[in-house]
Amino acid sequence: METVTEPLRLDIGAILEQLPHRYPFLLVDRVLELHPGKSIRAVKNVTYNEPFISGCSPSRPLMPGVMIIEALAQAAGILCFVTAGTSPRGSAPFYFGGLDKARFRRPVEPGDQLLLCARLERRFKNTLRFSTTAFVGATEVASGNMMLIAPMAAD
Repeated sequence: METVTEPLRLDIGAILEQLPHRYPFLLVDRVLELHPGKSIRAVKNVTYNEPFISGCSPSRPLMPGVMIIEALAQAAGILCFVTAGTSPRGSAPFYFGGLDKARFRRPVEPGDQLLLCARLERRFKNTLRFSTTAFVGATEVASGNMMLIAPMAAD
């Protein structure tokens, strides 16, 4: 029988402990719900003053798809570190290993709040495979299957 526990919630201070990224490349503002070894739901508040917004398309400011994928990878990275019970300062970081079936369904604009969802699908040796989806409100804006590689052996 599986024990049900309350999901973890992380503020920006705890996120800074779980990721090596810093401004302007830190793309997770808050973790709403984290179930170690299972899933994470996090938030990225998209603002006009981010360097990649105004530089991407001056006539219509948008968040580039590659940055949405990076935000999803950072959320999955937090899940990896919390699941492993370590931090980027306590061990080597997880590395982005690949992306399959990436889909972009609608543009993300300044003022949008991006909900980042990642679910751990499979662990094999040091590779972790995630199903990821990004939403604005109830609308799916991007999705993909990604792999993160841990330099240490994962169970």
